[in-house]
Order: sequence, then structure tokens, then C-alpha cells
Amino acid sequence: MRRLGGWGRAAPGPRMSGAEELIHRDLTDDLPDEDLSEDLSESLDLYVPGSKPRCEEREYLELVEEAVDRIARGH
Repeated sequence: MRRLGGWGRAAPGPRMSGAEELIHRDLTDDLPDEDLSEDLSESLDLYVPGSKPRCEEREYLELVEEAVDRIARGH
């Protein structure tokens, strides 16, 4: 989901496929306190290293990277 001017509204964009939506929903269940964009690669690009404790950072990055890989593989 692209953000507009910090208002938290999503800009119109391409819709996620059913598989992408399921993977994204699973990830948001695993990381409920994170504000993830629909484009998980963008979430990785915007992540600021060192902004979380080391163990949380590793878990966050592993989960998001795994989700990106699953989407790329189509499952």
C-alpha cells in the first residue's frame, strides 16, 4: 500500500492476487505491530537497520524476506 502525505490513506494501486493477499495477511498476523506496505519489497527497502533490538530485527527481516520469496514463487 502506497502512502499519501502521511495521512495513512492508501493510494490506488494494483490489487494483490489471492496468494499475495494470503501471504501478506499471514505476515501481518506474525508481525501485528508493524505497518507493512502491500509491496513487501518496499517495506524492506524502507527499513532502517538498527531501529529494532537485534533479535527483533533478525526475526522481522527473516519473516518479510521469506514472504517476498513465497510471493515470487507463487505460493
